[in-house]
Amino acid sequence: MAERFQRNDRIFLGTAALLLFVVVLWFSFFQEEVGGAVNVTVNGQLYGTYSLKKDRTVEIVIGEKTTNVLLIHDGKADMTEADCPDQLCVHQKSIFRERETIVCLPNKVVAEVIGGASKELDSVT
Repeated sequence: MAERFQRNDRIFLGTAALLLFVVVLWFSFFQEEVGGAVNVTVNGQLYGTYSLKKDRTVEIVIGEKTTNVLLIHDGKADMTEADCPDQLCVHQKSIFRERETIVCLPNKVVAEVIGGASKELDSVT
């Protein structure tokens, strides 16, 4: 019975997998743009836009009750307090790259980083 993969097949597949891994790492860590602000939405409606360059504490009030507290410090945004039972949003890492989010599902609060440095064209063809 013939083997399914020969030695050269294994070398080729290993090299292709390694190359794919390197490309994914490159785009994950080096191609993300650092954001300039964070959009906070509550129940799909814009609550506010806050610069990541200015340190501040944003208390998110729904009704007459503070449900979440977003801390902006050293160019990063972090959800430090929430009144939801699971506290998943509090345990998420700080965000600072474009399109990173912190989501609090019970309170319907989403914090998303937007607006990094504008990209300029090197040339036009």
